[in-house]
Amino acid sequence: MAGQLRYPGKVVIVTRGTAGIGLAIVREFVRQGANVVFCSIPSEAEKGQAIQRELQNSGCPGDAYFEVCDVRKETDIKRLISATLERYGCLDCLVNNAGGSKIDKIDDVTAQDARNAMEFNTLSILLASKYALPYLRETRGNIINLASIAGMIGAKDRMSYSPCKGAIIAMTKTLAIDESKYGVRVNCISPSVTKTPLLERNANQSPNPEATMQELKSYQLLGRLGTPEEVALAALYLAADGTFCTGFNLVVSGGAEIGFGKKAQVDSEPGSGAGGNSQDSSRK
Repeated sequence: MAGQLRYPGKVVIVTRGTAGIGLAIVREFVRQGANVVFCSIPSEAEKGQAIQRELQNSGCPGDAYFEVCDVRKETDIKRLISATLERYGCLDCLVNNAGGSKIDKIDDVTAQDARNAMEFNTLSILLASKYALPYLRETRGNIINLASIAGMIGAKDRMSYSPCKGAIIAMTKTLAIDESKYGVRVNCISPSVTKTPLLERNANQSPNPEATMQELKSYQLLGRLGTPEEVALAALYLAADGTFCTGFNLVVSGGAEIGFGKKAQVDSEPGSGAGGNSQDSSRK
């Protein structure tokens, strides 16, 4: 059976692995024979332990172990990596999944809002990578960072979030260059709108949930939302099969970022030129 598995015996850390994309990644890696340490904040401890028991009793060839970790805290990150080494003896893959977003515009965002977003979405990845890399170098392992299409092409009213995700893509490429001498690969995934429980809750709070979901589906060429399981398969590919991929941003978007589309945010004014300063063409 081991010959049929795609990541047997490998040791993986997944941050924020109790819901959505993170949980789907945990499940897929355990199904493929990996030993996965996943984490979340203290308030998620009971849920994380229940997921651990479920996966350990599922008959899957891999193993799952939950640790409490607030990725905004350097001491928690160090403890997470130490716990992984104590339990499994090595580390082959780090999946930096933790992150979050909120609606904010430049007029409303505060300096502290920006610091909080950068700390949660970007600094946490830098620190987790820093403390994992000594062990990943030993195994010639890999890092997978969860970025976003918002970091590639921007997103409306995501003034604190989009820059963080763009920084993750740049960090991925920089780390790939620096770590290539150790044989460590570093890649990232940029999903578009993905059908997570959080997305569905937010949509249900809108005045017309059905219309909101239809609009979100229309952003992708394929006319539907991505699923956490599809992003998990992308992560598995980068870890197990994409052995000649490094510094790569794997876009899992249903084609959302390609082609022309309706983009105007303001009504065009009659007689306005492309430069905004048109003159009568009959003048000599």
